Amino acid sequence: MLPPIAEIVDNFAFLEEWEDRHQYLMELGRKLPPLPEEARTEANKVRGCVSQVWLETQVDRQDGAPRLHFLGDSDAHITKGVVAVLIAFFDGRTADEAAKADALGLFQRLGLSEHLTAQRSNGARAMMDRIRQDAARVAEAV
Repeated sequence: MLPPIAEIVDNFAFLEEWEDRHQYLMELGRKLPPLPEEARTEANKVRGCVSQVWLETQVDRQDGAPRLHFLGDSDAHITKGVVAVLIAFFDGRTADEAAKADALGLFQRLGLSEHLTAQRSNGARAMMDRIRQDAARVAEAV
């Protein structure tokens, strides 16, 4: 089970060396709940990632504004950790909150922006864009 995003931020702040943060990122990826095989579809595949990445967006319409929940996976350990951070950051937010959330700012605070390769950074942006697009579709449907 993934820790809350506040705990992830605190843990990254505690880890001063990039190697330790790198290991923690991979540990977060291992904590992702398994993605069901039926969710590994072309529709859930994130375009713009060098690694294979799947994100499934689920919508909880109970109790007012729809809340988004995510399942995800990747075939690369570091990328899977990035997926985990994004899921921890976006999961449970309303569609409006998710559409406005500053995930790039989070990546800067965690030091991920400066340590991820250009390809992984582009993939992370593609994942953020995908989540925002899904959030916008849900918000428009309300």
